[in-house]
Amino acid sequence: MIIVKKITDVQQFLAKDNAKQKSTGFVPTMGALHDGHISLIKAAKKETGVVVCSIFVNPTQFNDPKDFEKYPVTIESDIYLLEKAGCDVLFLPAVAEMYPEGFQTSLHFELGFIETILEGEFRPGHFQGVCQVVYRLLEIITPDKLFLGQKDFQQCMVIRKMAATFFPRLDIIICPTQRESSGLAMSSRNKRLSDADKITATAIFETMQYVKNNIQPGNLNLLQQKAVRQLTAKGFRVDYVAIADAFTLRLQESWDGKEQIVVLVAAFLNEVRLIDNLILN
Repeated sequence: MIIVKKITDVQQFLAKDNAKQKSTGFVPTMGALHDGHISLIKAAKKETGVVVCSIFVNPTQFNDPKDFEKYPVTIESDIYLLEKAGCDVLFLPAVAEMYPEGFQTSLHFELGFIETILEGEFRPGHFQGVCQVVYRLLEIITPDKLFLGQKDFQQCMVIRKMAATFFPRLDIIICPTQRESSGLAMSSRNKRLSDADKITATAIFETMQYVKNNIQPGNLNLLQQKAVRQLTAKGFRVDYVAIADAFTLRLQESWDGKEQIVVLVAAFLNEVRLIDNLILN
C-alpha cells in the first residue's frame, strides 16, 4: 500500500493505473477504522482493480466543535488494518490540502427535504458539509465505484442525490452494516464508550428488533413512542426513533403493510451520539 498526502501525487499514481485500464474503487473514511470499514475495502477489492481509501476528519460536517475535537484518531492502527486488507492507496490529506482557499464554497447542494429531517434536523448544515468533502474527494480520485456502509442510511441517500447531479456515471455500492456479536453497530464513536456503556448501547439494536417484531399495518405513533421510552429507560437521551420509507426516506405515521420501511435511531449515551437503522420488512 502506498500512502499519499498530496492531491497531485494521488492523481499521478491513479493516472498510471487508469492507463492500464484498471477500475478504481473508493472508500472514504474519517479514520478510527473498524471491521465495518474493512468490509468496504474487501468489497472494493472484489469488484475493482485499484482500491483507494481516504482518511480525512472533515471539519465542515461537524456542527458541534466538541464532537470534532473528540473524534478518535488511530492512524497507526488504521494503516495496519488497511495494509492487512489489501488496500492499494491511502490518501491522507491535511485540511489545507483539501481546503486551500478555506471552507467557504460557492457550491450549494440541492438535496431537497432529505436534509431537513432526522440527521438534517438535529445537525443543521451537516449534510452540506458531507457533500462538500465527498464532492471534493470524488473530484480528486475520480473512482468508478464508491463503497458506503448502510449504517449511515440517510447519508448514503444524500450522497446518491449529490452524485446523481455531479457524477452521474459513478456506481455507488451500499454494503450491509457490520455488527458486534451483541448487535451493536460498528462505529468509530464506539471507541469513546466505556465497557459498561458498550453493553448498554446494545439496547439500540434490541429496540429496533422490538419495532420489527411488533410492527403492524396502521398507525405507527404508539410503537415509536414505546421504542423511545425503552431507550430513555436505559439512560439514553433520544433525538429520534423514526420509521420511514426505505427508498425515499419519507417519514411514515401509518403503514399499508406493503411499502418497504426502515427504522432509524439517533440517541446519546452520556456524551456519545450513536445512530443505527434496520430494514423492517
